[in-house]
Amino acid sequence: MILHTIVPPELIFQNNEDIFSGQIPITRNGIPMIVEQDGQVYKVIRIMSSNPADYLNAELSPGTSIPMYE
Repeated sequence: MILHTIVPPELIFQNNEDIFSGQIPITRNGIPMIVEQDGQVYKVIRIMSSNPADYLNAELSPGTSIPMYE
């Protein structure tokens, strides 16, 4: 892989495990995603679905809070 960028490599290839330690993978309604626990809710970080329609669901957009138990 060759990257032609002015961005420093430290920002592209981050080795800091603390950033990712709080992220956990879950599946909600058949949609896999990466979330962070924030009290009694999950904060959506990233949707990992291969279905383009899942990305149009406003309830699962990154930054949205979803309940832990449904």
